[in-house]
Amino acid sequence: MTAHLDDIAANPFVESPERADLRASVAAFAAKYGQEYFRECAREGRKTDEMWSEAGKLGFIGVNLPEEYGGGGAGMYELSIVMEEIAAAGTGLLMLVVSPAICGNIIARFGTDEQKQQWIPGLADGTITMAFGITEPDAGSNSHQITTTARRDGDEWLLTGRKVFISGVDQAEAVLIVARTEDAKTGKLKPALFIVPTDAPGFEATMIDMELQNPEKQFQLFLDDVRLPADALVGSEDAALSQLFAGLNPERIMAAASAVGMGRFALNKAVAYVNDRTVWKTPIGAHQAIAHPLAEGKVQIEMAKLMMQKAATLYDAGDDWGAAEPANMAKYAAAEACVRIVDHAVHSMGGNGLTSEYGLAPMLSLARIARIAPVSREMILNFVAQTSLGLPKSY
Repeated sequence: MTAHLDDIAANPFVESPERADLRASVAAFAAKYGQEYFRECAREGRKTDEMWSEAGKLGFIGVNLPEEYGGGGAGMYELSIVMEEIAAAGTGLLMLVVSPAICGNIIARFGTDEQKQQWIPGLADGTITMAFGITEPDAGSNSHQITTTARRDGDEWLLTGRKVFISGVDQAEAVLIVARTEDAKTGKLKPALFIVPTDAPGFEATMIDMELQNPEKQFQLFLDDVRLPADALVGSEDAALSQLFAGLNPERIMAAASAVGMGRFALNKAVAYVNDRTVWKTPIGAHQAIAHPLAEGKVQIEMAKLMMQKAATLYDAGDDWGAAEPANMAKYAAAEACVRIVDHAVHSMGGNGLTSEYGLAPMLSLARIARIAPVSREMILNFVAQTSLGLPKSY
C-alpha cells in the first residue's frame, strides 16, 4: 500500500525536507575539506580554522541556538545532523560537541539577556568558541566530588581549582567551568557555572600529550583565585542538576552523532575496498567472513542513530529527564558500533588498513574516544541499571 504524503510528513522516521536539505548541505560542505585536510591540520599542528569559520558563516555551528541571538532557531536534532555529516566526511570537529551544544544550550536556557547577547551570536557564527570544564583529576567520573570552589569577594567571585581533559582550550575565548560555591563544598553537587575568559589572570592551561591524530587538543587547567565579575555566573549559584542536564544531554547526543559519523566513514571506506579488491576472480566482499561483520556494523549504527534521534527529539521538546536515558543509550550504542566497525574495516582491508594511504589506522584510537568520553561505557551501564532497571547503586 502506498503511503499518502501527509502520512510521510507525519512519520517520525522520515526526516522533513528541511532536515534532509540540511543534511545534504552539510555533507557537501564537509566533502570539500575531507579527511586529508583534517589529517594535515593534525600533522602540522594547525587548527581547522578555515572549516570552522566557513561552517559558522553557513549557519551550521549555531543551528540549534535561538534566532533572536543570531542562531538558526532549530534544535539538537539539527545540530546532530551537522555533527554526523561532518564526521562522516572524516573531519569530525570535536568543538561542535562543546561550544554550541553544551555551552550554547546552557547559556540559552539559563543565562541572562546580557549574557545571551554577549556570547550566543559569536558561538552561533563560530567567531567565539567556548570550552567546557567539569572533569577533575581526583573526581573523574564522580562529578559529585568536584572541588573547584567559587567564593564571594564583595560583588565579585574568586575561583580556585583544577580541571583535566578539557578540550580545545587553545582555540577558546572562554571556558564554562563547573564549580561549587564555598558554602556548598559538601553534600550533593549543586553546580555553579562560571564563564571564565582564557586570558584571565590566575588561569593557566597546560596541554596533555595524547597519542591521537587530532587537531583539537586536551588540556589541564589550573585556576588560582581567578577573579570574575558577578555576571560571570550563569544561572543560579545554588543550582539543581537541571542546569547540567541542559548541557550534558546534548553532549551525549553529539558524542553519539560523532561516533555514528565515524562509523559511517569507516564503513564506506571498507565497502568500497572490498567491492574493488579481487582475489581468485571474486571481490572479497562476496565472502561472508568479510560481508557479515560489515553488515552487522550497518545494523548497529542505524539502531544507534535511531536512539540518538529519539534523544534529540525529547530534548528539543523540553523533556530533559526523558532525554537522559536515550541520550546515554545512544552514546553507548554508537560508541560500541563505531569501535567494532573501525576494527572490522581495518581488518577487511588487510595490510592496506594500516597504511597512511587509506587513512583508517588513526581511527583505531580516535574511535576508542567514543567509548571513554565524555562518559565511559561503564558509567552509562550504571546509569541504565539504576534508573531504567531500578537496580541498587554499586558505588
